[in-house]
Amino acid sequence: MKDTWGHTFIIAALILIVFGGLFFLFSKKEQSVCYQGRCFRAEVADNESARQRGLMNRQSLDYDKGMLFVFGGPGKYSFWMKNTLISLDIIWMDGDGKIVDIKEGAMPCGKNYCESYTPKAPAKYVLEINAGMAKETGMKIGDKL
Repeated sequence: MKDTWGHTFIIAALILIVFGGLFFLFSKKEQSVCYQGRCFRAEVADNESARQRGLMNRQSLDYDKGMLFVFGGPGKYSFWMKNTLISLDIIWMDGDGKIVDIKEGAMPCGKNYCESYTPKAPAKYVLEINAGMAKETGMKIGDKL
């Protein structure tokens, strides 16, 4: 009888570990990023792997969604559209959320060479949203998100 309970415990523990790992793997961190009452639900890319993957290979992006890239400190972080299938606006912000640069309408790129977009000033955060949304909301350099 003791072995049966031991095996049951081990199997239950393994099931919990597997489901916990799957939950962790597929759960996405989200952060609301707002500008003048308009909010975007942004997936947070706060580690090297998530930042490198970004919005690659996505067929679409909901109207009110985006991706927020979080870096350890300020820098001139360049972005490109390699394997990105949708046009995006790229908004660089400093540590206080002030917009330091905007690239409107960055186009998809599937070629070997893709244009790289570098901000004019150091940034700590970068928000990617659907192309045209920065203009639609009226975002400008110097504004705060």
